[in-house]
Amino acid sequence: MDYRRHRDDIERSLAEEHLSDFIRLLWPVIEPGRPLVDGWAMRAIEEHLEAVTAGQIKRLLINVPPGFRKSLTTDVFWPAWEWARDASLRYLVIGYVGSLTVASNMKLRRLVESDLYQRLWGHRVQLAADQNAKTFFENTATGFALATSIGGGVMGKRGDRAILDDPNNTKDVDSDAKLEESLQFVTEVLPTRVNDEATFASVTIMQRTGERDVAGMMIENGLVDCHLCIPMEWREGHPFIAYRDKPTAIGWVDPRTRDGDLAFPERFSAEGVALLKKQLSAWGGDYAVAGQLDQLPIPRGGGLFAEEWFDRLCQPEDVPSGSITVRGWDFAGSKGKRSPYTASVKLRLAHDGTLYVLDVTRERVEAAELEQHVVGVTLSDDRWVIIDVPQDPGQAGKAQIASLAKRLHGRNFVFSPESGSKEVRAQPIASQCKAKNVVLVRGEWNRPFITEAKSFPRGMYADQVDAFARAYARIVGSFIEDAPAGGVVFSGGEVVVGRAYADKPSADDNIDDYPLGMSGRRRSRFVR
Repeated sequence: MDYRRHRDDIERSLAEEHLSDFIRLLWPVIEPGRPLVDGWAMRAIEEHLEAVTAGQIKRLLINVPPGFRKSLTTDVFWPAWEWARDASLRYLVIGYVGSLTVASNMKLRRLVESDLYQRLWGHRVQLAADQNAKTFFENTATGFALATSIGGGVMGKRGDRAILDDPNNTKDVDSDAKLEESLQFVTEVLPTRVNDEATFASVTIMQRTGERDVAGMMIENGLVDCHLCIPMEWREGHPFIAYRDKPTAIGWVDPRTRDGDLAFPERFSAEGVALLKKQLSAWGGDYAVAGQLDQLPIPRGGGLFAEEWFDRLCQPEDVPSGSITVRGWDFAGSKGKRSPYTASVKLRLAHDGTLYVLDVTRERVEAAELEQHVVGVTLSDDRWVIIDVPQDPGQAGKAQIASLAKRLHGRNFVFSPESGSKEVRAQPIASQCKAKNVVLVRGEWNRPFITEAKSFPRGMYADQVDAFARAYARIVGSFIEDAPAGGVVFSGGEVVVGRAYADKPSADDNIDDYPLGMSGRRRSRFVR
């Protein structure tokens, strides 16, 4: 009897200290006929959940592929483990498919009522007899577990923990209405269900289903304290992998170092992953693989640009002098959380025909701030860089251009209305990218730029691609005699209307050698 009590004390102590030990001990209760398959990815999830319990993380986002035991770990074992330490905690467990969260809740209840759990922690955790339903049950310390779905019933209940388990359904990723429902619930309903902000914590664990899913919204708006992202295969340059120079909030680093290294080889072999990729891409192409396995989704129907087309990079000092440099713009006029961006792309055509993307800007600015933003970026460029901006139709567009022109004296400033679809406008520069004729200058803008390009035209944003296409169209138009004229060039204090040329001037250039503009005055090929 003393031996049994001593063994229980040891098991209790080890299991309370680490979630991983708790899971190993209690696993047979939930899965008696299936052995526990463990790996470093599972331990990473467990360590980050422990950090939530310790108060180190308040809002945790975990992105892992399917099959990584995420529901069992997060919805079942973690609450039971926390209850063994503090039975008063209250859990809101929410998923897009309510039947799955209910199934997890039933497993949690079965675990807490098991002989083993009761033998070790029954003195702390007892379920209340008067509230013991599969969707909602309480314990005698006033803790509870509520399982519901996106849009389901949480009113009247406030939690200490909110667990969002796959808040987006892979079947509904193309439905704007379903996406809006999930985003609205997470941003407008759930925040009002907090019991005590000082101790509240949320955990969102999901596979990526699309660029506009809940995880994407949280990342974009800074709604997470810690992001643990474990794609099925490691690769250099993934924006969310915890590399050694950017660990997670608790200092965790992905142990993989080689492209193609697997996250969970104990369960998914290289052959198994290859087959899974083949199955996922059989109907929807690379869309499902990018989201569910790589945790870096592209929209279905995206792919006018491919990521591998942007593998040529160089340092700023390695860019040769060019025959023409253009900064193309795409305008937006709002700072709303999901509003488009005002973007610009600075593109140079070198003498050997290679295109260099020198710089990209991307900011949300109000309409009243737009003019100052454009002027500020323009003044950071050399004077001979062509500035190409879109002109809105009607008098408002003319007034905007006239106002900008007055602030850009001495600059080669051109404008024209947009014509044709975004896809049509982007096709010429996409062809150059496909031919590997585009080089990116290394910068912090590289990853956001590539991410938007590869999701174009079905991605959430297209601002950088629009600016990219405009810059290239201006470069091409400068070499076509019948290209549409439109713009203003300031030369000698006089406004000269006509097509813009933009060779960087040399000391031997004579402005009088160039042809007359539409106004009858001599047109400047460049600005001195």
